Amino acid sequence: MKITKFAHSCLLVEVDGAKVLTDLGSWNPEVPDVSDLDAILITHEHQDHFDIEKLKTLLSQNEGTKVITHAAVGEKLQEAGIEYQAIEPGERIEVARVSVESCGSDHAIIYGSTSPCRNTGYLIADKFYIPGDALHDTPSKQVEILALPTGGPWMKVSEAIDYAKLLKPKVVIPIHDAMYTEEVKSSSIPRWIGAPIEAEGIKFVNMGNGSSEEF
Repeated sequence: MKITKFAHSCLLVEVDGAKVLTDLGSWNPEVPDVSDLDAILITHEHQDHFDIEKLKTLLSQNEGTKVITHAAVGEKLQEAGIEYQAIEPGERIEVARVSVESCGSDHAIIYGSTSPCRNTGYLIADKFYIPGDALHDTPSKQVEILALPTGGPWMKVSEAIDYAKLLKPKVVIPIHDAMYTEEVKSSSIPRWIGAPIEAEGIKFVNMGNGSSEEF
């Protein structure tokens, strides 16, 4: 499995010949240069995960790419004239012979007692998991690689650490980090989050924007 991090929560996952992109949002400075894309997964409707104009541009460059998400985001896609494939919590589908399983239904609470919107995490190829904006859902299978949110108005650093310890993946890569300076991402995040995770025997791979790793 090869993972390329573009920015924030936008990742390209390449596995068994399939190419799957996650959460192309407004904090991506440009549309990723990706061809032969099989699917785009969208966890929820917030603009840092779902930029409709960037999505249109990428789809215009990749004929036949499936957009996969839940019905709440689907309504916005339909308004924009974009076809999508709906996925329900716990549902398992195949993209280019690679499994994609949905997990969870609610965004983390920012304030008060109500989730601000629907959210679904995705388990890809029974190996890689990206949770969207939620640290309360547990995938149906053991996760090998976890894309771990590291910052946002809905979370504490301790919650991210505890989530990684709960899921016990082999590897953690940081995402949801566009609000941090480059200095914080390169030095503080490995110290704040990476160190306590690695103390549990979990490898922390501090991927920067534009970098790729083979797992």
